[in-house]
Amino acid sequence: MIKHEEQRVGVFVDVSNMYHSAKNLFSKKVNFKEILKDAVAGRKLIRATAYVIKTESEEELHFFEALSQQGFEVRMKDLQIFAGGIKKADWDVGIAVDAIKLGDKLDVIVLVSGDGDYLPLMSYLQNTKGCLVEVMAFRQTASSKLVEESDDFTNLSDNKKYLR
Repeated sequence: MIKHEEQRVGVFVDVSNMYHSAKNLFSKKVNFKEILKDAVAGRKLIRATAYVIKTESEEELHFFEALSQQGFEVRMKDLQIFAGGIKKADWDVGIAVDAIKLGDKLDVIVLVSGDGDYLPLMSYLQNTKGCLVEVMAFRQTASSKLVEESDDFTNLSDNKKYLR
């Protein structure tokens, strides 16, 4: 796929999805700075948003600050704990709403997640908004349909620079 410097890019990172994939596959952490650099690929960055879950850990506050210093707008949501100890935390709807709202101002949307729940969003952005949708994820944990339907797919497992 041709990427040119005039394309307006928005990057949407499902941090929890990436964190758990890297941890489970490689026992490593994600290098979000490298992901952002390659997602933008010399084009015009309009917005880069990292969607995070807050759990009360002191360490995560340093991580959120580091994301901010790397150029991400950090959006936070508290971890919900239900009766019986069930925990829930995801940003799927929030990411979808933000991507749709920005769709008219972007040529390319880079979705950093392998979650197949984003398929309807991808289809809408491609067919209604006319956006290219690129996906960056670890192939082993990415929805095959998401990979197949994307305009470009970067397998983060292929390059160690995406891990630390």
